[in-house]
Amino acid sequence: MPTECSPALFAFPPVEGRRVVAGFDGGAISSDAGALLLGAADRAIRLSERFAACFNDRRNPELIGHQVSTLVMQRVVGIALGYEDLNDHDELRHDPVLAVLAGKLQAERAGCAPLAGKSTLNRLELSRPEPTRYHKVSCDPAAVEGLFVEVFLEAHKRAPAQIILDLDATDDPLHGHQEGRFFHGYHDCYCYLPLSVFCGRHLLAAKLRRSNIDASAGAVAEMARIVAQIRRRWPRVRILLRADSGFAREALMAWCEANRVDYLFGLARNERLEAAIRAELEAAARASTKTGQPARRFKDFRYATLDSWSRRRRVIGKAEVTRGEANPRFIVTSLQRSEVRARYLYEKIYCARGEMENRIKECQLDLFADRTSAATMRANQLRLWFASMAYVLLCALRRVGLADTQFAKATCGTIRLKLLKLGALVQASVRRIKIAIASACPWQTEFGLAHARLKRAAA
Repeated sequence: MPTECSPALFAFPPVEGRRVVAGFDGGAISSDAGALLLGAADRAIRLSERFAACFNDRRNPELIGHQVSTLVMQRVVGIALGYEDLNDHDELRHDPVLAVLAGKLQAERAGCAPLAGKSTLNRLELSRPEPTRYHKVSCDPAAVEGLFVEVFLEAHKRAPAQIILDLDATDDPLHGHQEGRFFHGYHDCYCYLPLSVFCGRHLLAAKLRRSNIDASAGAVAEMARIVAQIRRRWPRVRILLRADSGFAREALMAWCEANRVDYLFGLARNERLEAAIRAELEAAARASTKTGQPARRFKDFRYATLDSWSRRRRVIGKAEVTRGEANPRFIVTSLQRSEVRARYLYEKIYCARGEMENRIKECQLDLFADRTSAATMRANQLRLWFASMAYVLLCALRRVGLADTQFAKATCGTIRLKLLKLGALVQASVRRIKIAIASACPWQTEFGLAHARLKRAAA
């Protein structure tokens, strides 16, 4: 009879007279059991299936071990779980929970893992506009861009009366010699300058761009595409574009005025603008000196540049004095004075634009949207889209499964930490697969509620 050898045990200080030992003999255990909720969210909005449809697969079906839909799901879910690099998938390919999500408990070939490793997944990022002998999987950029807007539209049961689209350009620092890199003086580094478009928490566009351009470069074409797609579904919706002073350009404002789109942009200050609110600045200075507190005044007036604007436009100046120093700020808008007053427009509507910065931070810090270390811009754009799809998937989980819970407004990083990174023992038998999650998990109620809601949404 063969001898049963015990695995090596690691001894630790005793507790209340009992020995404490540890060993790697727990069986099929995963630290990502919460990924089951990501799978449920994916089924609810069919994200990986639709994202995979944006790829053209010319590989020989008889030689394929992993379908594009499986590769896309594995990459997007991996990013959502916190695995930023393709190298991570050489270990993740053996994860039993991810194998359950992919519907592949066993490899199709002997000696292989159920899921794809880094080399196979890399074929997606190395895709070409047209398939070649060595790159037979290609991506349709227009289809991917349209998918973001389509998911946003489907998230609403009925057309809203008005939506606000936030635009922003942010730096994506580069540390190699990637294609299209340039030194940006303002950000003081070599970087890309991606353009993001959000509507609340919904991501509508993530466009990778070189940094040797104006912040608003390409914004007209991007907004024309997005607005047209929105109006095909919601023809009567009122649309307001909101952005900082980098987008207060004649081309974009004129396009808005010609296409029934309102705008609210920051406006860079200059001597003429500051002169227009000099009286308000003096009044604010007197009030601040008298009370010892910051003071602000607002002025609503018409303004045009000397040569770049085609018409006079409504400008609101904020004359603020803080600690004895003047801090004037300006915005330009197409909204009428009779519709909204200057102070409310600046403080309540324009300043709310800052919330978009938090969404960008979520994408970059929690979901690695700035992990653009591939050699080509095409590959880096696809990396940005994978990270963006991970955000869309987590946004669906938050919106559908976690509404009215303590995680309804949580960041992607918090949701990952609390609900996705759960330890579990995976037990497979002939008739079922049981994923036994740690009994000490403090978020069981939220997990169960999210599961029920997502299951109902997918039905």
